[in-house]
Amino acid sequence: MGGPVSREYSGTVGAGGTWRLPLAALVVTTGCVAGLSACSSSTTHTSTSTPASAASSAASPFSPATASFSGATPSGLSSLAASAQASLSAASASASAAAASFEASVSAAGAASEASASAALANVSGSGNATGDVTLTGVPRTTSGDVTAVLVNITNTTSSTASYAVRVDFTDSSGTLVDSDVVGAQNLAPGQHAAPVAVSTKSSGVALNPKVATAERY
Repeated sequence: MGGPVSREYSGTVGAGGTWRLPLAALVVTTGCVAGLSACSSSTTHTSTSTPASAASSAASPFSPATASFSGATPSGLSSLAASAQASLSAASASASAAAASFEASVSAAGAASEASASAALANVSGSGNATGDVTLTGVPRTTSGDVTAVLVNITNTTSSTASYAVRVDFTDSSGTLVDSDVVGAQNLAPGQHAAPVAVSTKSSGVALNPKVATAERY
């Protein structure tokens, strides 16, 4: 099947002679045909991706959908900010109320003694005669409603009953007088102790330094 195929044509040459002419030895081999078929079928297949599909593949699957963005503050953050502001306002109001309540209770407890003490100090010059009988102890600001307050510790160190009048000055860090308060203790027996409270009404949120300005025994 793979051999040459020869075709002959006869014709007349001269006086009755004949000649044979091989047209062309058309040689077709099945191997070459098969080879051509194989070459055709084994041609390397390249990517059939189009530019559009390549661009699509290159796009990140996590690319944000920017069309859904807006400049508005998320409602959750707005609510949180509003809640924080409300809490600060409530805390401030609570501190003010606590300070007012503390001052009112101190005034009610020492109203009578304060009036007597103020009268007793009216004619006293200098620091008075009883500064050695008086010391101060700070009151926690959490208790006082964030105002400066002190316990005025008075002890009658004499052998006779006596009353006391004390003025406490409150100064700032530079030593400038900011506020004063007068307290007193009435009819203390020898050795007896009293501890009225002196408060600065101008010290909310500000640290002041209290000191005994005048202490008079009478």
